[in-house]
Amino acid sequence: MKILITILLLCSISTFAQIKGVVKDSLSGQPIPYVNISVENENSGTTSEENGTFRLPESINGKNVIFSALGFEKKKVKASKASEILLKPIDYQLDEVIVNNSLGTKQREIGQTENTILQAFDNGPRIDTKYFPYHPSYKKTKYIKQVVIKTDNALEKATLKIHLYRVDEAGFPSEEILHKDLLITVKKGTTTTKIDLTKYQIKIPKNGIFIGIEKLIIESNKWEKATISYQPLLLYNRVDRDFFYTFSGGKWNRVNKQENLDAFGRMMIYEPAIHLILTN
Repeated sequence: MKILITILLLCSISTFAQIKGVVKDSLSGQPIPYVNISVENENSGTTSEENGTFRLPESINGKNVIFSALGFEKKKVKASKASEILLKPIDYQLDEVIVNNSLGTKQREIGQTENTILQAFDNGPRIDTKYFPYHPSYKKTKYIKQVVIKTDNALEKATLKIHLYRVDEAGFPSEEILHKDLLITVKKGTTTTKIDLTKYQIKIPKNGIFIGIEKLIIESNKWEKATISYQPLLLYNRVDRDFFYTFSGGKWNRVNKQENLDAFGRMMIYEPAIHLILTN
């Protein structure tokens, strides 16, 4: 039987004394929805709403705020000057595309863990990732068919964002494989959601891939009971790893093994409960 333990690390924003702003495309002037907004070097921040608006607590005045969105250059400004943020679009240099249609006659699951203990965290506006290394045996099932995630959701429905990152020379998550946002709606309760990526024809890279899950701190995801939290909560497995990566404070952070050792010299971390289904 799987054990579900929910730990709420409160992520509330006061309804008073707030910094209000809007994020727009610097060329078109159109609002940019679901921008990751992080207080520099802190695990705090928010997400822009569908109309580009956002709110931050006035207590961060004097600190830097970093705005990150797919397809736009990252921007850092003082919180006191964040009333209107203009992000510059990025011109992607697209590689030559060779279309090889997936047959879909074979499939295999990778990244599943034997750990049966799942925990759910309300961990702020972070992007938590799981790394999937490449193995030569994937040659016969090289396409990513589905990303499978586990969530615990108190609302009738809630939205989160999926990221697929390449791996840079230092082993960090780098540029995104897809040049579009993958917004996913999950249902109420403790559920497993399968995100079908068949139409994108994504091959798992030879140096592996990071799958990231981003919580959206938006009004439609807000759940108010005794406290305020933002849904859905992603489920995590406690596993032995040498390192893991998370995006918070406006940058990628690597936590190394020696920083989180248990009594047996292992680094036990909470890794997102994600696995992949590959196909041919």
